[in-house]
Amino acid sequence: MNSKKKQNKLMQIWSRFNLIAFCTIIILTSGMFVPAAYSQNNGMESLKKTGKAFAAVAKMVSPSVVFIKVEKIVDRQGVVESSSPFEGQNPLGEEFLKHFFGGYPYSHAPQQQQRLVGQGSGFILSEDGYILTNNHVVGGSDKVTVKLQDGREYAAKTIGTDPHSDIAVIKIDAENLPVLDLGDSDKLEVGEWVLAIGNPFGLSHTLTAGIVSAKGRSSLGLADYENFIQTDAAINPGNSGGPLVNLDGKVIGMNTAIFTRNGGYMGIGFAIPINMVKAVKDQLIKTGGVTRGYLGIIIQDLTPELAESFGLDDLKGILIAQVTKDSPAEKSGLKQGDVILEFGDKPVKDVGAFRNRVSLKASGSKEKITILRDGKRRILNVTIGKLHDDGSVADTASHTLAELGLTVQTLTPGLAEQLGYQGEKGVVITQVNPGTISASAGLRPGMLILEINRKQVNNVDEFKQALTQNRKKNFLLLRVSDGKYSHYLTLNIKK
Repeated sequence: MNSKKKQNKLMQIWSRFNLIAFCTIIILTSGMFVPAAYSQNNGMESLKKTGKAFAAVAKMVSPSVVFIKVEKIVDRQGVVESSSPFEGQNPLGEEFLKHFFGGYPYSHAPQQQQRLVGQGSGFILSEDGYILTNNHVVGGSDKVTVKLQDGREYAAKTIGTDPHSDIAVIKIDAENLPVLDLGDSDKLEVGEWVLAIGNPFGLSHTLTAGIVSAKGRSSLGLADYENFIQTDAAINPGNSGGPLVNLDGKVIGMNTAIFTRNGGYMGIGFAIPINMVKAVKDQLIKTGGVTRGYLGIIIQDLTPELAESFGLDDLKGILIAQVTKDSPAEKSGLKQGDVILEFGDKPVKDVGAFRNRVSLKASGSKEKITILRDGKRRILNVTIGKLHDDGSVADTASHTLAELGLTVQTLTPGLAEQLGYQGEKGVVITQVNPGTISASAGLRPGMLILEINRKQVNNVDEFKQALTQNRKKNFLLLRVSDGKYSHYLTLNIKK
């Protein structure tokens, strides 16, 4: 009897245990699905909020964005195809001008002339009618018309243009206009949401969204001073001059160019940072032009080979390849071969950013420059100057250097006068064989080789002697001139 009672009790305990286990599984399982459903709903709500944010920005910004129509009368014989500095790979696209000007020659003008009509965008800077846009939108035009979102149209006057940065200011005669707030592009981070607003293909007030893909894009060949914001927000012909804004509705860039091979959007657009625009537009409004700071040096980015040749441990800074005589740089003590590490209190990372920073300094202002010379850091004080806008090899006996793929000749007075090397000494390149290390390094006929591994070479004999002395090294460091500027480059002679 006792054993039966024990058995019954054990069965009761086991049943209770199974019931508890079953309930626990139900609770845990349901707990797994409830958060998933909640997460899905939460994600939808987040997307809806993002959409509402875009809509709010569009309502805030659109009234300040304008449609710009430009007209230019040209002689028929003066219309030529634009040659591309990218040899068919122009980021603006070979069809860019056709898209921009519409490709519609009108017959209202006399037979020997035609009227080109183009379009772009802009945004209002002040209540009394100052408007920002691109130089390539309004520069050189004969007539500029501005249309507001509410349909009003005004004839616009060009206040000032700056082709070097592709920035322009125009003005309409109006009052109490809606104005956009200008943000701080230095605080912009890669990955942030941005919105582009403009008039692509004449479609007024089109909004596109994307992120900041990169910052500090330069060496694109789009302008002399480049520091572009790269974005994947769709930008098309007609967007030029319109604002790139953040989610606060503040302008952080001016839409300027696209990378394209077919004339349309291909996923990459470029905008001028608004901080650069601010500095230029103030001068344009005040004087109609732009005055830039000047040092008087030719600079280049450091490569691993150059860093090794100068005994540097890393690629920080930029290299001075040439110092102009009697320039602010020479007067401050800067020399060719110096590596600039800091300008003011900020590090120097690349040539493009450094040129932009110098150009925006006022003439007569003083700055500290930290350099590396012969392995030692030095601090020099420089007074910024004012930048002023500017501006075939003789068939003679030569010496062939088969290992480099070069043919050179000692610079003679006659060659110096012919090639623009008066007062210089060195060897002139008369031939570069295709596919050689010299061709790969960028050497070409007409260049003057001034130094090898930082030692001057005055003639072919000294050039050959320098080659022999440095034959065991991996790289040759050359300083060469093209008649206007000199720069350093390296030849990998161990390949």
